[in-house]
Amino acid sequence: MKKRFRSTNPVVVGLATGLYPFLYNYYSNFTLVDSLGQLCFFVAFFLLVPVAINICIKIASKKIPFVAKNYILLLTLSNLVGFASLLTFSILGPKKKIILLVIVLVFLLALLLKKQLKKIIFLQYLLALIVAFQLGFYIINNLNFSTQWKQLPDTILEAKFKKKPNVYIIQPDGYANANMLKKPPYAIDNSAFENFLSENNFKIYPNFRSNYSNTVTSNSSMFAMKHHYYKNPKPSSKEAFGLRKSIAGNNATLSIFNENGYKTSLLIESPYLIVNRPKLGYDYSSIAYNNLSFLSRGFDMNVNVVAEMEKAIVANKDQTNFYFVEKILPGHIPVSKSGSEGKEIERENYIDNLEKANVWLRQMITLITENDPSALVVIVADHGGYVGFNYTGELKRKVKNATLVNSIFAATLAIRWPNNEVPEFDTDLKTNVNLFRILFSYLAQEPTYRNQLEDDGSFLIVSQDVPFGVYEVIDGNGTFVFNKVSF
Repeated sequence: MKKRFRSTNPVVVGLATGLYPFLYNYYSNFTLVDSLGQLCFFVAFFLLVPVAINICIKIASKKIPFVAKNYILLLTLSNLVGFASLLTFSILGPKKKIILLVIVLVFLLALLLKKQLKKIIFLQYLLALIVAFQLGFYIINNLNFSTQWKQLPDTILEAKFKKKPNVYIIQPDGYANANMLKKPPYAIDNSAFENFLSENNFKIYPNFRSNYSNTVTSNSSMFAMKHHYYKNPKPSSKEAFGLRKSIAGNNATLSIFNENGYKTSLLIESPYLIVNRPKLGYDYSSIAYNNLSFLSRGFDMNVNVVAEMEKAIVANKDQTNFYFVEKILPGHIPVSKSGSEGKEIERENYIDNLEKANVWLRQMITLITENDPSALVVIVADHGGYVGFNYTGELKRKVKNATLVNSIFAATLAIRWPNNEVPEFDTDLKTNVNLFRILFSYLAQEPTYRNQLEDDGSFLIVSQDVPFGVYEVIDGNGTFVFNKVSF
């Protein structure tokens, strides 16, 4: 009897239920769940809740004959159903229908395995031990906590603006630049929207491009005005640690705006950039943390940022403002091979999404220009749309086609300069990393800030066909190259 009690201890079984899914969640999604608040929540969600459920079953077994008779079965059901559903969440996120299906299937399986509970618990603890070693190894070998890459070489942090218009940075995700859209593999006639921009006094920069291949890596470099080169990744690296905090948290760009008396606002439709809950560097966010689920993977909300902007323009009319506005359109082709319908169909999908992005941009631009005609308005994408690839994962190989490389990085840029006074040095606007340095040169009327422009190269992490590493694939002159970056 004593042996049975030990093997069915509700705490032991409860911890076995959630420990492996808990550790796996951190191993596979570390940069999405690296805040203290999330750690506390997940300890409760993965570990304390299963333990509490089992304790309730144990208490009930002493008072309810049916529970006492079926105690081992109920404990097995609690363990296996909890284990499977929590592990499914760790792998796929909060996919309710899939998790429900898993629960039904495992429930039936648990009915057959009630006599194997000891072996099941042993296996679960063994899996937890294995992933604990993997997680520890990953943290030790892959997490680069250094912030040295953010150090600026001059006094731009002390910039004093001589011009103080409201500044709007509008980012349509994955919107390719004007020249790339005209050519294969895009081959899209976007002239109607380009005419709209011109009629509203926007200057289009047709060959602008990003330095990095995705939203987080591109925007973190843009706001820091520095290259990070993916923070010297290792072959087993996933997303570089700390880059999200360099976008939504305090960064050089926000610091400069704050020092010049600007209110800063982050208007985002989804919590993708703040899913790991960094300490916000903005004065206002369209998504408050108390409305953000701890279970979020970044795309489970849809805030109307046009409506948010309407409210902000009224509320902030008596002060100078900086807005960063993000829209997840037109986006890019699917990440995985399994999610792709092939490059031709994905191109058609991109065209549909581009039209939706144009409708949204017209609304946003009209709203801003009618209410704030002297504003500095910048439309800048984070990267291209990857059209011509079957899925984005193909960039892990050495891409030998210059057109496809350009499809990754070709990013739209259009600027409405106040009073249509375009500075002569706007020829320096080539890539995202130097965008804010050039804007601050304009606002502060300080030409020396342009003496420290970063290299305009574009970089990829390549892990197949060549030795693993970061490679420059477009140089500062816009030429297709393939040079490994040395650290």
